Amino acid sequence: MQKILNTGAQRTLLCLTCVAMVVLGLGEVSMSQANAIEGVKNVLLIHGGFVDGSIVQNPTTSLADDVAVTKRMLAAQNGPSILVGHSYGGVVITEAGNDAKVAGLVYIAAFAPDQGESVSSLIKNPPPGAPVPPILAPQDGYLFLDRARFAVSFAADVTPAEAAFMADSQVPWGVAALEGAVTQPAWKIKPSWYLVASDDKMIPPDAQRAMSKRAGATLTEVKGSHAVYVSRPQAVASLIVQATKGVATATR
Repeated sequence: MQKILNTGAQRTLLCLTCVAMVVLGLGEVSMSQANAIEGVKNVLLIHGGFVDGSIVQNPTTSLADDVAVTKRMLAAQNGPSILVGHSYGGVVITEAGNDAKVAGLVYIAAFAPDQGESVSSLIKNPPPGAPVPPILAPQDGYLFLDRARFAVSFAADVTPAEAAFMADSQVPWGVAALEGAVTQPAWKIKPSWYLVASDDKMIPPDAQRAMSKRAGATLTEVKGSHAVYVSRPQAVASLIVQATKGVATATR
């Protein structure tokens, strides 16, 4: 993901929706679309496990730490914000989304836990036949994906060079982060949108659909791997635009 997201994007604190999508590789937005987005002009992108380089740079050490970082970034925004979470980032936005500055939530092939749930509890009993992510045994309290199986499980529809880069540039994911349980799910009080990646081998698509339905999220489904933000950037961008328009309409 670092290859896709340049250092300029990593330093950006305040971003218009259209700027975030262009700079962060989430697709281009026309000026007519940008002008239609009223009220909400801040979009914060929260990455998941094993990757980094988004606007909110989670340490992925614990849920509490990641929520704290997200809230500090929210505090720096001038006005309401949309939180966009990929994978484990969905847990972070579910907890941090209770912040008064959050207008809506966008889940991209992400966990959307209920109260008391964590990544660990959600993946504890996978359905029969579901693919098992190639997570290696913990090293000093941190996890990595097997590099040899990274492309197949995480990024099957991106170029081999990109998948190899993503595998080699993994960021250790703290076991404590997986155990972090949500105390008050923000999707119960904030509008939400969800993009299901139908070819995902990390979070089963059926689980994504179930979490989306439970959250009452507006659902979009595309054919894509867990790295759908790389392989289908325009679909991700379009859903974010849809969310910003939906929030703007609801607040008029």
